[in-house]
Amino acid sequence: MAESVEQQLARFATATVLDDDARAMMRLSLYDWTVCALAGQREAVAEILIRKGEMEGGAPQATVIGGVRLPAPRAALINGAISHALDYDDTHFDHIGHTSVAVIPAALTMAQAQGRTMAEFIDAALIGSEAAIRIGTWLGRAHYQVGFHQTATSGAFGAALAGLRLIETTRPKIIAGLGLAASRASGLKCQFGTMGKPLNAGLAAEAGVEAALWAQAGLSAAERGVSGPLGFAATYHGENIGSAFDGMGADWRMKAVSHKFHACCHGLHAMLEALGSLNLTADEVASVKIATHPRWMSVCNNPAPRTGLEAKFSYKQAASMALMGIATGRVAAFDDAVALHPSVSAVAEKVTVVTDDSLTEMQARVTVTLKDGRVKDAFHDLSTTLPHDVLARKLRDKGRMLIGDAAEQVWDAVQGNSLRSYVDVLSETPSTGWEDGVDLIMEVLDYFDV
Repeated sequence: MAESVEQQLARFATATVLDDDARAMMRLSLYDWTVCALAGQREAVAEILIRKGEMEGGAPQATVIGGVRLPAPRAALINGAISHALDYDDTHFDHIGHTSVAVIPAALTMAQAQGRTMAEFIDAALIGSEAAIRIGTWLGRAHYQVGFHQTATSGAFGAALAGLRLIETTRPKIIAGLGLAASRASGLKCQFGTMGKPLNAGLAAEAGVEAALWAQAGLSAAERGVSGPLGFAATYHGENIGSAFDGMGADWRMKAVSHKFHACCHGLHAMLEALGSLNLTADEVASVKIATHPRWMSVCNNPAPRTGLEAKFSYKQAASMALMGIATGRVAAFDDAVALHPSVSAVAEKVTVVTDDSLTEMQARVTVTLKDGRVKDAFHDLSTTLPHDVLARKLRDKGRMLIGDAAEQVWDAVQGNSLRSYVDVLSETPSTGWEDGVDLIMEVLDYFDV
């Protein structure tokens, strides 16, 4: 009899020999997650959740970004939400999910609560991330397209496996943990552009930690709560794509994770890279046509954003900012005052968005008509693989942009072998200088002639 999905995942979590290249990519994603989380602690969603967590109190089992110590499930929730607050963390396009913001907070809190090492934490995060990618691929695009947020759904199962690996439990308990996670995994795309989106990531991390702890305590659950009749996939529009688990444990999909270098929805990045390659300015441009995969139209094609957060999901607004010379890699670009400035909105009216079935979800094509009648085209594909050293350099540059000199301390801690030293870094509140960044951009915009 063929193994169930739950049995395959339990075997993967306990018997897999990990790949060193995949571990190296996991450390790069941990660095990226950490700088995004440290920078994100200034966001309103972070302040609200930390304040609420402090009011609730409880046993100090794990560190929250900024230094507060709280019970493991609550710490996982807050860290997941904070790290996704800027929407600047990594994405995997196999299932269009942000694995790090769901899995790393769960692995981190469980590693602290269970007294594990840095190496054990990294391995658990890798197992959980790979599992989230595979589960998300197995659930398929129908699950995502109907309105479920893969970061929160497949991410919750990855978070659970990461936590379960760290308690060194048996396969039956891992299967129970997955079954328990099936009753908690949830999250909707309708939250995009609100604080509910980063909260989705936090809820996935919390669900994974609680499922692991419940299974450790002996709570039972359906043996096929994920894949069986009336299970998660059957009731959440899963496609049950069996090939999603082919090669699991040998072919590491985590190696193909995509990191962000623009502070907005990843669906906009191919467009921004293509537009940037043309080196044009807004005063040269008569019109812009953006061609994208149809699936992004329900994700990041907000035609009239009302906040900077909503602008992170708007082709028109992001394209306008890029044409006006606003560096979309800077968090300040998506401040309300910048993203909604009348000059930005005026240039956005020159932009139209169309769908093209021939493009993948990682590709975009832009066609720009200039005021002198010339037409310029550009294409970009995010799936182009960067050498490890180039990717590391770009991520370190991003880290310095987000948190300044503190980024080097983070790099050393992530590459090191001490979990305690790494956790100490999370207690810092580095200066970002975002306010100055907003002021400088506003000086340019206030004198921009549209």
